[in-house]
Amino acid sequence: MEPSHDRILVLDFGSQYTQLIARRIREAEVYSQILPCTAPLATILAYRPQGIVLSGGPASVYERKAPTVDKELFEQGIPILGICYGMQLVTHLSGGKVAKSTHREYGRAELVIDDRGDLFKGIGEGPSATVWMSHGDRIEHIPPGFQILAHTANSPIAAMKQADGSRRVYCLQFHPEVAHTPAGAAMIKNFVYDICGCKPTWTMQSYVETAVHHIREQVGKDRVICALSGGVDSSVAAALTHRAIGDQLTCLFVDNGVLRAGERDQVQKTFASQLHLNLKMLDRTKQFLTALKNVTDPERKRKIIGRQFIRHFEHESKKLKGVKFLVQGTLYPDVIESVSFKGPSATIKTHHNVGGLPARMRLKLIEPLRELFKDEVRILGAELGLPDEIVWRQPFPGPGLAIRILGSVTDVRLAMLRAAETIVDQEIRSAGLYRDIWQAFAVLLPIKTVGVMGDQRTYEHVIAVRAVTSLDGMTADWAPIPNEVLGRISNRIINEVKGVNRVVYDISSKPPSTIEWE
Repeated sequence: MEPSHDRILVLDFGSQYTQLIARRIREAEVYSQILPCTAPLATILAYRPQGIVLSGGPASVYERKAPTVDKELFEQGIPILGICYGMQLVTHLSGGKVAKSTHREYGRAELVIDDRGDLFKGIGEGPSATVWMSHGDRIEHIPPGFQILAHTANSPIAAMKQADGSRRVYCLQFHPEVAHTPAGAAMIKNFVYDICGCKPTWTMQSYVETAVHHIREQVGKDRVICALSGGVDSSVAAALTHRAIGDQLTCLFVDNGVLRAGERDQVQKTFASQLHLNLKMLDRTKQFLTALKNVTDPERKRKIIGRQFIRHFEHESKKLKGVKFLVQGTLYPDVIESVSFKGPSATIKTHHNVGGLPARMRLKLIEPLRELFKDEVRILGAELGLPDEIVWRQPFPGPGLAIRILGSVTDVRLAMLRAAETIVDQEIRSAGLYRDIWQAFAVLLPIKTVGVMGDQRTYEHVIAVRAVTSLDGMTADWAPIPNEVLGRISNRIINEVKGVNRVVYDISSKPPSTIEWE
């Protein structure tokens, strides 16, 4: 779907914050798109951007084979904002000097604004602002034609610009996109509104109108199927497609036997009864659990569940006549991951996705969310009238409870974990923490410990509680849940879940740990 909105391109030089830059621009209701820094100049110009942001990155501009851009980019009259590495690259290509800093600057710093001008317009009342630094290099000599806008104690040139003739280049040594730069959002708005001349037209209401029109044109009178899990992405994709083509869409929900308590009933109530979608509920509990019997290796669990899902989904879809399209909840981070400058990452664990279906089934794809970030998908879900229980649902892995049971998956262990997960969910919601936490769940460990209940010795299972905060799931930190909430969770699990006598809380971050235990 090609948007008709003003567009800001972000060229990725490998920064961990690149996606965050694009998201901040979109929060200003201006469409933003990420390209690798290796994109040819002709490709960049073909997008007809109103402005371009050069992201940060881990390299040093004076190193051999450091990532760069075509110098001609600066002669196109397009406003450019260089951030961190982007600023150093602008300096290097424009005749200035970059060198290793004698004092590396990481974390908070006080920015002294020397020239408020257009980029810092309206930024606080005083001369300084708190910003977030993350760099080991610094600008030694400013390029000809540039002027200094701000400095810090360690960076004499913390912001600069060249706004002569057709060149409108602005640079920041700090990161305006992170929450630790409180006025960063205002700086970004100044760039996209005042310097680039963009209008705030990128809203989820306008996105619905465009997407509905596009889906109708793409589908015509053909039939469409969607694998509905009840998660945010597949739910919003299904609701948006249904808004466009109504009963031409059929959703298939596969109960794989490793769902949480009440999950199947909630999906049926929401999508069949409230939203009136064509929904087929497939109970394949027996087949999945039989395939998982005595399997303890987490990768085998994931692959078995993925293969089983494809098998049953494919079997049922063939019963439907005239189906030519498959709806997938692909998000923008999935799209840009494949073109990221950082390149492919090592496989940490296999992710269960419907991605293998199109090649096998020869169906054309409908990906109505492929331009959106997760937070935008939630806003879109609310715009479409989905209930909060769906819109704000925490991520749940495709392999479900199978990878939260360390060891083999049995009916008894599933019953224990379901009961523990329900308690964690209830207490987190009751404490008003649900939306502040990326994921909160229970894990059944493959060990037993000695305890005492009613003056008698017990030897029973251990439940680990895991709760993390995150923006996108790529990195995460353990959530500082109040002690009294943890106490209620522990007491309830030990008293209400038969077979458990100990509860522990996981306080590891990602990295080095993953969010899920398997």
